[in-house]
Parts: sequence; structure tokens; C-alpha cells
Amino acid sequence: MDNFHPDQLNSLLAIMVQSHEDISDLLFVPGKPPQVEVHGELETPKVEWPAPPRDAEQIEAIARIIIDGSPKLLKDLEQLGSCDCSYTLPDKCRFRVNIYRQRKKYALVLRLLKPLVPSIEALGLDPVFREVVKEKNGITFVTGASGNGKSTTLAALLNEINRDNKIHIVTLEDPIEFLYPDLKATFSQRELGNDFFTFSEGLRSAMRQAPKVIMVGEIRDRETMEIALTASETGHMIYSTLHTISASQSINRILGMFSKEEESQIRERLAGSLRFTIGQRLIPKKAGGRMLVTEVMGHSLRTRETIALGENESRRLSEIIEGGRHAGWHSFEQSLQKAYEADLITEETAMLYSTNKPAMRQMIDLSHSSGRVSKKNQASPMFFIPPRPQSQAPKPLL
Repeated sequence: MDNFHPDQLNSLLAIMVQSHEDISDLLFVPGKPPQVEVHGELETPKVEWPAPPRDAEQIEAIARIIIDGSPKLLKDLEQLGSCDCSYTLPDKCRFRVNIYRQRKKYALVLRLLKPLVPSIEALGLDPVFREVVKEKNGITFVTGASGNGKSTTLAALLNEINRDNKIHIVTLEDPIEFLYPDLKATFSQRELGNDFFTFSEGLRSAMRQAPKVIMVGEIRDRETMEIALTASETGHMIYSTLHTISASQSINRILGMFSKEEESQIRERLAGSLRFTIGQRLIPKKAGGRMLVTEVMGHSLRTRETIALGENESRRLSEIIEGGRHAGWHSFEQSLQKAYEADLITEETAMLYSTNKPAMRQMIDLSHSSGRVSKKNQASPMFFIPPRPQSQAPKPLL
């Protein structure tokens, strides 16, 4: 549909965005009308839309408008089967966009980005998060599956640093999601594909740009991890994300990027550099919507020893985390127990989203036997984040 124009696209997106409250994503998939995701469920707004198979042509036309002839995006779509970019709906909002191929046709998911940078207070994060931003060097990871709010938490941490520190912060993003306010820090926000072409290249370059803090959107390969470790050892504070579900899995994921011969050395470097590992999961609430539960592990003599030597029967990161409550550390199971006792989630949800199910079972039983299960919401505030789309080779959009 070559007669589909940007103004028509903007009108369509505006109608969809205004169709429901708390929209997280807009979906365009051949064979279905345009959909929006609200609290994890798909809804169908009332818009004019062609029936199959003409709908696939319209989706392709939308993809052409968003890609806007970018050589890199066209190359990624042709060679990788998907591409990531951003799109601005004038005077309204911005989207993070994933264009991908499925069943020989194009599909799109547009993630609605928040207009304001979140604060730790607005997100209701635990007090320990204020300790996270006090670190001056090393590396901190925010971990979790796609769509669990990692980018939002990172933005809140950087915004907290922005409030109190006159420093240079470099961000390497894919794409840029939040535009930081002009407070005390100076931000250089760089976007993959427009300002740099690989995270390893961008990170190596960032070390020559006099930053005190570097945020890497995601560490995906050995080279980037190697540079990140080096940067953290040379006086920089690195923030990044991993697609892992626990502190132990995060350590193993990092070690897996290197050869077996390098493991001992990488363990020693990681033990000296790792400051915090923050795991995140969004879980359904009894009253509807979703809430965040977290796992937080800081650094201590015991964590450094366990990372350097490896876990065994006498030293496990999960036990060290649960024993660190005095420092604000907590496991997923402790977060779930707190939500369950406040009657925010069901027993089934607590069990389903726990990492250590036997431990979760014991905690639930203990809550019942001690009479701590409440019918009132006494938990600390939690924040809501919609899920991030997943993406995955028709003719090129040339």
C-alpha cells in the first residue's frame, strides 16, 4: 500500500494510544486487526483496517515509513530477520519499535515509552536502591526477562545520580528510551545504529570520553563484557542488563562468555568488580494488574569469596542473599512472601514465580503458622511496567 502516508500512520497510532488506559504495546500482526496490550492482555481498538491479505501490505507500508530508508535497519531486517528503532508520534509520545518477519510477512510491535524519567520514589523501590547509586566504580547488573522493567530501573538509578552528582554520564542504548532532565550531571546519550555500531565499539570509545558512569543497554558478547570489566577496574561505574533470572545464573552467564581456561581469572575479576545484582520479575496481582518483585545482592567478603571460588554445599549465593537482610538484600522468595502476607498475590502465584520452590513452600507455611497472612495491603509500593515484546526472513524493504 504505497498510498499509506506518515500522517495516516500518526492518526492510526494516536487512536490506538488513546483507546485504553495503561497501554504498554501496540501490535501489528498479519491476520489480526491492530491490537494493544494492557496489563499483559491484548485488546482490539476500533480502527479502520483492511481485511487479510491486504492487511499485510499495510503493515509493510508502516514498516517502510518507520524505517525511513535507514541502511542499517534495512540490513538488519534482511540479514537478521528483525530490526530495532524508535518512532516519535509528534506532540504525543515515543515508541521503541521492533520490526520482524514471521511466516514470510512483516510484523511490528511498538513499545510505548514513558514521557518522563522515573524516580526511585515514583517507582517505590526499596531503600537499598539508594545504596546502589553510591558506588563510584565497579559494575552493577539489572537482570530479568524481556519486559520486566530493566530499562526503567536503570533510568531511575541514573536519574538519582543526576540529582546529586556533577559528572559526565555516557549511555549506550538500543534505542534511546528516556531523555534525562538537565539537573547536575551531563549526559551523552548514544544510540546504536545512529551514533555507534556495536556495543563493544561504543563502550571502548566511551572510555575515552571522560565519563564517571557508563550505562550499556545490554551486554551480549564476550568482547563487550571484557571491555566492561576493564572499565570497571579502571575507575568507571558501569551499569548494564542481562537476560538472567537470578544472581547465580548471572554469574554463570558471564562465565559462559569466556573459555574454560579463562574461568579462574574472570572469577577473580568479577569478584573484585561486581557491586550489585538486581533481579526483577513482574507478577499478577490478585486485584488485577501486575507488581514488581525483586532480588537484590550487593557485595561483601562472602559474595566475593563465593564468586571467586564457585558455589558448593557450604557457600551458596542464594543463602548469602537471604542472610543479608540487614543490608537490604533479599531473594525473590522473600519478596514473594512479603507480597503474599500482604494479600497482594495468591499462593499459586508465589509458587509459580519463585526460583526455589521448596524454600517458597516453607515460607508460605511459616506465614500461615505464624499468623502473618494479612488481608490488608501493607507492602511497600510497587511499580507497574508492561512487558517488552519478543522478536525473532518476504522481500527486503528496499
